[in-house]
Amino acid sequence: MMTIELLNRELTLDTQAPALTPTDTDILGRIGSLETRLARNAREIDAAQAVRYRVFSEEMHAQLGAEADRRRRDVDAYDAICDHLLVIDRAIEGDVEDQIVGTYRLLRQEVALAHGGFYSASEFDIEPLLTRHPDKQFMELGRSCVLPAYRTKRTVELLWQGNWAYALKHGMGAMFGCASFPGTRPEEHALALSFLHHNVAAKGEWAVSALPELHREMDLMPIEGVNARKALSAMPPLVKGYLRLGAMIGNGAVVDQAFNTTDVLVVLPIASISDRYINYYGADAGRFAS
Repeated sequence: MMTIELLNRELTLDTQAPALTPTDTDILGRIGSLETRLARNAREIDAAQAVRYRVFSEEMHAQLGAEADRRRRDVDAYDAICDHLLVIDRAIEGDVEDQIVGTYRLLRQEVALAHGGFYSASEFDIEPLLTRHPDKQFMELGRSCVLPAYRTKRTVELLWQGNWAYALKHGMGAMFGCASFPGTRPEEHALALSFLHHNVAAKGEWAVSALPELHREMDLMPIEGVNARKALSAMPPLVKGYLRLGAMIGNGAVVDQAFNTTDVLVVLPIASISDRYINYYGADAGRFAS
């Protein structure tokens, strides 16, 4: 109960969302000059990859390789099969490619299985999770990033508006994906990782673990030594955002040397999303789209 109260106390719901015009049929949401929708063409995907490079390589010091550095793009094979959710600031002068300030990569289960599987499977043993839920379609969220000047409540709300609308449109039963802590030393995040382990671990039919050869312990502090308020303050905003929605965290972290991160797996059944947020975004994803 302490966890939910602390998380909800941090969110002030914004009720000012301008309506869309009838011609904006593929826009999933809009607040002020910001809007969210899927990339429409290869140029927009390329621009999203440039945003990813700026965040992952230039800011977070990921080692993406010589070709990525030459092109100044974060690119991998999954880009060709994923949908790319964008946040666009129409107040920025220039072409739409210059206006992309945030992005998320979305991969549906049917698409993943037709092309060799999910990205997260390189770090986490997700096959048992999928097998236990043959009646549900899973959706992987990845490569989330936002330019520093846009790391605000409004941008995060639009990204989640887009995810929610996309999940409803495609009949998804659960979302999952890697979320990252900065750096490659899990012990530097002992408080936050221990809080996740003790309080929001995915169990039972939703249990999932890091691959044995990559598994790093998250149980770094005893439960009585974990201060919930301090732990939540130490969480990356993306992880905290997942928790607000009702997400669980898999067993074990994975160190990603290339991206200079410590990753955890987030599991979010659609049915577990807090009613508070379903009411906020709209049961039909219409909160920011009408």
